[in-house]
Amino acid sequence: MQVKPPTIPSLTIGLDVGNRFTEICEIDEHGEVIRRDRVSTTVDCLRKRLSGLTLARVVLEVGCDSPWMSRLLSELGHEVLVANSRSIALIHGSDRKDDRTDAERLARLGRLDPSLLRPIQHRSEEGQCHLEVLRARDQLVSVRTALINHVRGATKGLGGRLPTCSAEAFGTKASRSIPESLALALQPLLAEIQAMTRAIKAYDQAIERLSTGHYPATKLLRQVRGVGPLTALCFVLTISDPSRFRRSRQVGSYLGLTPRKHASGDRDPQMRITKAGDPLLRRLLVMSAQYMLGHHGIDTDLRRFGQRVSLVGGKAAKKRAVVAVARKTAVLLHRLWTTGAVYEPLRNSTPQAA
Repeated sequence: MQVKPPTIPSLTIGLDVGNRFTEICEIDEHGEVIRRDRVSTTVDCLRKRLSGLTLARVVLEVGCDSPWMSRLLSELGHEVLVANSRSIALIHGSDRKDDRTDAERLARLGRLDPSLLRPIQHRSEEGQCHLEVLRARDQLVSVRTALINHVRGATKGLGGRLPTCSAEAFGTKASRSIPESLALALQPLLAEIQAMTRAIKAYDQAIERLSTGHYPATKLLRQVRGVGPLTALCFVLTISDPSRFRRSRQVGSYLGLTPRKHASGDRDPQMRITKAGDPLLRRLLVMSAQYMLGHHGIDTDLRRFGQRVSLVGGKAAKKRAVVAVARKTAVLLHRLWTTGAVYEPLRNSTPQAA
């Protein structure tokens, strides 16, 4: 079978996006630089600069500004390639790196073979706004955890001990056990912890409303015991379009849950996972896997698979089992989403005797 060579566009534009300014390099179909420019990294400036051009292939690197830029450029009719930063060693590993050169290199890579950039696909503006709800909640939970640890540590330093309780009840229960000498220092923190708990509950209610009103696919994913509303909604928003993957098994690699590969000759060492993709979703899947393998997990194919993995490999076997179950969970969720099937916990196994 003969492979068709990539089509070279008549105009390719490389954008090196900075916080304040964006370097622009235009290359024609023969690879000659025909124009360089520098504009402010704002919607109005980019629209004015690129709206009057012949439809071109525009290449930029993934970053904080790439979502709105890619949507703007697509509206103008251009072909947009958002390059995966992990695939551009020519830029990040260069000894002579500057913004003008980076813009030109992006344009040349995009002109010859877009597949070298491993381009990514950004979600819609609505999806991005909804995903920010989950990320804001995650930040609030992290800050609350840090404050709780600080209060416990400060109390323990004076010989006191706070009761064991959940993070939701900590603000109320701990206030009764704070030493008087620390009241001035810690009572304001306890008030902040209580306020954060109320805000987190409000986020949880908003997540339920988003799932029900905008993303009915989350109901399919929540069939799996251990996958709650937060994980299901994060999965749907992060994947965005399930048809992006030809096979469900590719989702594990997309989320960074597959081991790195560095084989050479007869040597094929076991390496850590790549940790590519969205870190929040990967962490939520790992937490779901921990629940499935824990005391509250029910008997399922996923649990049995994790138990088999945990039997081989010494001390690291349990950690490896959690990651393996998280990867299989991601594959299963994508499969349920695309097929709309009813989840069968023991589809590949027979139930154990009671």
